[in-house]
Amino acid sequence: MYAVEVRDHVMIAHSFRGDLFGPAQALHGATFVVDVAFFRESLTPDGVVVDIGRASEALKRILAPLNYRNLDDLPEFSGENTTTEFLCGHIHRAMAAATRAGDLGPGGEGVSRLRVTLHESHLARAWFEAPLA
Repeated sequence: MYAVEVRDHVMIAHSFRGDLFGPAQALHGATFVVDVAFFRESLTPDGVVVDIGRASEALKRILAPLNYRNLDDLPEFSGENTTTEFLCGHIHRAMAAATRAGDLGPGGEGVSRLRVTLHESHLARAWFEAPLA
């Protein structure tokens, strides 16, 4: 299995509901480093997994609506705890749609699996990984 990974970051604010979250129930900020890994069984005829430039551009477009935003104010997240894990799934679904739509250019059609990792600090990270269905 071959893989290539691109990285960006996003700065957000949010709050959580529920006693589990203690002080994080209050509005707070986070800067996430976001990695997206693209997996495929074999390389393209050009010897790549996907076009890294196009993959980076797609990730930047997906993160743009979240960047410098209070996620509590976004209608698509209404009623959700926008945890690191939840955001991994959200970004994964968006990147899977971009991959299926051809946004990665030639080679994107051969991607079989995606993994989205959010690093919330140097101590903790979460990811969501699934086949590209």
